[in-house]
Amino acid sequence: MAWSPRIDRVAPFRVMSLLETAQAREAAGHDVIHLEVGEPDFPTPEPVLAAGHAALAAGHTRYTPAAGLPALREAIAGHYAEQFGADVDPGRILVTPGASGALLLASQLLAGPGDRVLMADPNYPCNRHFMALAGAEVDAVPVGPASGWQLDAGLIETHWRDATRLAMLATPSNPTGHMLDAEQLTAVAATVAARGGHLLVDEIYQGLCYDLKPLSVAAITPDAFVVNSFSKYFGMTGWRLGWLLAPEAAVEPLTRLAQNVFLAASTPAQHAALAAFTPECRSLLEARRVELRRRRDALLTGLARLELAPSLPPQGAFYLWLDISRYSDDSQDFCRRLLEEENVAITPGIDFALEGGEYHVRIAFTTGVERLGEAVDRLERFLARQ
Repeated sequence: MAWSPRIDRVAPFRVMSLLETAQAREAAGHDVIHLEVGEPDFPTPEPVLAAGHAALAAGHTRYTPAAGLPALREAIAGHYAEQFGADVDPGRILVTPGASGALLLASQLLAGPGDRVLMADPNYPCNRHFMALAGAEVDAVPVGPASGWQLDAGLIETHWRDATRLAMLATPSNPTGHMLDAEQLTAVAATVAARGGHLLVDEIYQGLCYDLKPLSVAAITPDAFVVNSFSKYFGMTGWRLGWLLAPEAAVEPLTRLAQNVFLAASTPAQHAALAAFTPECRSLLEARRVELRRRRDALLTGLARLELAPSLPPQGAFYLWLDISRYSDDSQDFCRRLLEEENVAITPGIDFALEGGEYHVRIAFTTGVERLGEAVDRLERFLARQ
């Protein structure tokens, strides 16, 4: 049967297949350490759960406006003011079904056939795929330690073409966990504006910063499109809720898109998310951020013993991007064998990098320090056999 040719531009997300295999091994009685998926072992914060239960009990199950619950849009705007000193009109915020919904809206508005989009390589693969589905061509710019694993202003200037319409970056990034500071982000915004292009910034891991103060491009320019999510910092993965902050002129066409593509985000999830901004929840989330930093540091220490620690430690998110070229030139096979032989599940770099992905893997420090230590011990045994 013939499908639309656009589906051929979307590669499989291999980590999901690996997760399925890992879960099958676990069901068969193996002690699997899960370091493959970007979902920490923390439960949904209790204030959010309570708010969700209360919303259901009160019958808040009908549609909201396409752009989201007004009270939630106001709460998100307050979050920008309180945390980043950014004056954001709630009317510029669209609540979406996960960050994926925000990426869908942004890609459909900003990219089309004949357009080119700049992104870092490595990057979260779905970012490329959303642009491909919109008909655009992605110019994946290889990044490394020299640019702090980021698409900086110099790289944007070098790789911008006549047909380039959009630059998309992520800070903190997935899979490397690296960030742009305020000076670098300001330079990026100025470089894109000087070329008459659009800037789209993935800030999904924004609250999970360990060495730099969290910042938002919204405090630098009102012209950027910003994707964010309740999944990572706020711990609401399965609630599927995110948002898109857009320039004022883009709100009306984005709302039209939302009305037609998904109508509205989940109503109970939106009511639950209101509790994410309360002092009680903020205190819990900050304690989790501190714990993730402790996990990062413990994992870095263990990997340093194996001479595998990255030269630039991640400043945010909950990932390490590791060079395994001393041991393998096939990251998918490396991860498969590590799972089969030592029951440690990590992600092959080919999911994220078009160039060099076969020599890298991503490790998510999404489980406790003791389990991370056991994972390093198992990895050491595995490497000794290579």
